[in-house]
Order: sequence, then C-alpha cells, then structure tokens
Amino acid sequence: MNKTFLIFRHEFMRTLKRKGFIFLTLSLPVLALIGIGVFRIISGMSAPSTQITKVGYVDEVGGFDQFTRQGNIELVSFQTTEDATQALLDKDVKSYFVIPSDFVSTGMIRMYDTQKQLEPPTATIGAIKTFTSSNLLTGKVSQDVIARVDAPLNVSSTLLTSTGEISPEQAGYANFIVPAVFSFLLMFSLIFSSAYVIQSLGEEKENRLMEILLSSVSTRELLVGKVLGLGTAGLVQVLVWVVSLPLLINLASSSIGGLLSSIQVPFSFWVLGIVYFILGYSIFAVLSAGIAAVTGSLQEAQGLSGLYTLFNVVPFWFISLLMIFPNSPVWVALSIFPFTAPVSTMLRMGITGVPLWQIAASVAVLLLSITGGLMLDARLLRTYLLMYGKRPNLGAIVRSLRTA
Repeated sequence: MNKTFLIFRHEFMRTLKRKGFIFLTLSLPVLALIGIGVFRIISGMSAPSTQITKVGYVDEVGGFDQFTRQGNIELVSFQTTEDATQALLDKDVKSYFVIPSDFVSTGMIRMYDTQKQLEPPTATIGAIKTFTSSNLLTGKVSQDVIARVDAPLNVSSTLLTSTGEISPEQAGYANFIVPAVFSFLLMFSLIFSSAYVIQSLGEEKENRLMEILLSSVSTRELLVGKVLGLGTAGLVQVLVWVVSLPLLINLASSSIGGLLSSIQVPFSFWVLGIVYFILGYSIFAVLSAGIAAVTGSLQEAQGLSGLYTLFNVVPFWFISLLMIFPNSPVWVALSIFPFTAPVSTMLRMGITGVPLWQIAASVAVLLLSITGGLMLDARLLRTYLLMYGKRPNLGAIVRSLRTA
C-alpha cells in the first residue's frame, strides 16, 4: 500500500478521535441550538408589554392637543413647567418635555427626567416626533401625507445582473450574516488545523519516533501524508458546520424571524468556501510544518505558530472599513495576500460582488505559495527534523535551503 496513504489514514483517524477535535466540532452547533432554545423559552415567558407610559408636555406654541395616544405612550398636557415638574416628582409621569415658542423655526424640544440616561428612550422619541408632526400638519394635508411624513422611506434594494435580470445573490445585512459566520468558523478551523500539524510533527520529533518513520518513508511522503490527513479531518469539521448552518438558520428564523428569514446564500458561496478552506489550510499547514522542522521543541513551535495564525484575524480588524469600502485597495490586497485571502474573500462576498480576476488571482497566489512552501519544507525536513534541542539561526536556514 502507498506509504503516503498510510500516513494520511493514520493522521486522519488519529485526529478524528481527538477529544478536543470532537468537542470543537460538536460544541458550536450544540451551543447554537441551546441559544435558540433559550431564546424561545424567554420569548414564551415574556408577553408583550401593554403597560401605558405617561409622558407630560408643556405646549408654549399652542395647538398641540391632538394625537396624544402614541402606542403604549400617553402624552399628558400641563399648563406650566412647574405643574409638569411637580407631576414628575410625584411620579405621575415618567418624564416631560417642553415645546418652546420657537419650535417651528428651530425644531428644538427640551426634555426633563429624574433618571440619568445617555439619551431618551427610542420609543419616547418616536412618539414625540409623530405627535408633533401630526399636530403641525392636521387640517392642512391628508392623513396619508401625515403618515408618509412620519415614515417617509421604506427602501427595498434589488440587485440586477448584467442582463437586467434579478440576481440570485442579493446584498443586504441579512445576506452578510452567513458569510460573516462562515468566515469566523473558517478562521477558527484554520488556526486549530494548523496547530494539529505543529503538534503532530513536534511530538514525533521530541519522542524520536521521527527517526523510525524516516527510515521507511521519504520526507516528501511524510509531509504530504500528514498535511492531507490533517487537512481532510479539518474539512470534515467544516462540513459538519456547513451542513448544520442552514438548519440552525431555519430554526432561528422560526424563532426570531425578521432579518434571518430573508437570508439567501447561493450554492457558489459554499463551493468557494470549501475551496478556500482547502487552500487556506494547506498554506498554514505548510508553514506550520516548516516551523516544526526548524524549532528545537514543541513548545517553541507552538509559540511561533501563534504569530502567523494572527493573519486569520486581520480581516476582522478592518471589518468597519469593509462595510463602507468593500472594494478598497486594502481589501483587494487582503483578498490576494495568501495568509489573509481565504477569510477576506469570504467576508467580501457577503458585502459586494468580488471580481472574478481577484478570486482567480488569490487562488493562483495560494497555489503557488503552497507549491513553493512544500518544496522548501521538504528541504528543511531533510536537514533539521532530526535535530533536538537546537534551533538554527536565519542564516543557517538560508544556507541549508541553498545547499539541500
């Protein structure tokens, strides 16, 4: 049987049986199910509030005497600010506001409360806006116009293709949820998968099992078998999350509804997601193997791996820039740079249409980096994998790569 396949099968089955791997794979869907269940329980226990909140007001303009009932908020009129203040201190009203005589020209309203807060409640502000605009316009325009002034816009954006047809890949916050969640899971999966490469090579190097392995297999067979085995296990992990994600979204939509109910994820997104996981894992696995080869101990290798795996987190540092400028040069660069390309590209796909040339460029750069990294790793493994407790400096590594 092919030696590479034997190593692949051993690493794949060994990783699947790791308690940490099983826990991480199952914990995320289970935690999501628990969260949805808790939300349902809380929603069932808490009925919609029907309590009436009284808010006082002093009308210094005159004519603001209609539409005093706004949902669960009742507006109570007072003749003077002294009367309103006394009612507030007696807790007859929750707060009160004054409509000054120059309100029409300035639009300013003064609110008074006995509790410290950053700003008045949104419901109260909305009730005051509807109350003032309705009183200003009543008798002058129709009720339909008043309603439109209170709620002037309800924009629905539809994305069209180059042929003028409705695109299956619509934009919006709802359709950004799945790419964002997937990118977050992809980030974690790449970090943990590359850590398994470090751990596997580091342990075998420290306990001298590597000497036995290299007596019967070549460094290339060993490296390829480990990378493929651990990568396939990581792919299984991602597939479990991908399969459970639509189910979780459907359950959350039935419980929460609203934004989640309008989520649409095209099939091409999942295909590219799997492609970028494979390429992303491979580039980090190759780098991890090189680090494991040149470091003197497993602990040292794990410490260094924390530095380069931070590249997975970098796209989330610029998430605010992505929201505003999804096609900025920064994001184009992050989508092509091999260590940030997988997460960055998947995030951008939830915001905007990523040009085909950028996807092709990022895939090409990843493939070239992986190929070059495997060649360098094979040389490093042959030279340094049997060295224990000794870490070569950068100059020695460069000389070894030239002469190996």
